[in-house]
Amino acid sequence: MTIAGLLRHGRPTLSYELFPPRTPAAEETLRATMRVLAVTRPDFMSITYGASGTTRSTSRGVVQMLAEAHTIPPLAHLTCVDQSRDELVTVIEEYLAEGVLDFLALRGDPPRGATDWSPHPDGLHYASQLVGLVHEVARAHGVSDICVGVAAFPATHAMPRWRQSSIDVLRYKQHAGAAFAITQVFYEVEQYTALVEDAAAQGITMPIIPEVMPIVSSRRAARASELTGVPTPAELVNALEAAESDDAARAAGVAHAARLSRELLEAGAPGIHVITFNQSAAALELVDAMGLAAR
Repeated sequence: MTIAGLLRHGRPTLSYELFPPRTPAAEETLRATMRVLAVTRPDFMSITYGASGTTRSTSRGVVQMLAEAHTIPPLAHLTCVDQSRDELVTVIEEYLAEGVLDFLALRGDPPRGATDWSPHPDGLHYASQLVGLVHEVARAHGVSDICVGVAAFPATHAMPRWRQSSIDVLRYKQHAGAAFAITQVFYEVEQYTALVEDAAAQGITMPIIPEVMPIVSSRRAARASELTGVPTPAELVNALEAAESDDAARAAGVAHAARLSRELLEAGAPGIHVITFNQSAAALELVDAMGLAAR
């Protein structure tokens, strides 16, 4: 069953985000993390995909590991960054050949060291074009039951000058064939509910799954803010800095993420997508606090 099918069941979904390992030691950590998280019976796990094809083979390896070793549906990320249309077609075909049915189509961020995003000369400009390309390639290969997700940005939507444009972009993605969205990180439930309500009022019907990031150290808080452009709440940073041990810092970060997750589910969110950083401890504690594990 695709993610769109799962979301139609009406119960909150549980999912995790993993990133492909870059070293043998990181691969062992990832394998151990996947084994532990699999016990919670997640509905799917997403696997990020590096710019410029930097993690192409390792991303596929994680997808294969999920499908073969754990029978957990993988959500394969695709990005437009520094890839030609033909290269993207090849990647999509590889995933389809391996039985992948769920994709997350992203424009993507600039490669490390670049300040501005620019398309490949023979590539795609927008995530909506990538959504359409996935469907086009699937049709060409006789695959009809695929599901394509996209990104949504509650923190950006909260800024008045970007409010309407964020809805317009979501609409373009839905019209191109997107069946669901996963948000970028945010920290205020009101930002999520405002996005969902405004989207519904303008004809966007696809479910929007909130992404939650349990931040377990002040260093990670700074890095998360740098990567996403979304400031970490001052009260969370203060709690992390005041923690007297790593365990205490993790507890503070998990408690903050759990409060947000509970508020999101109470507000009607269709599920929770947990950023793991390829570590299981905080993710497990968060899922236990939400009551979503091993249902």
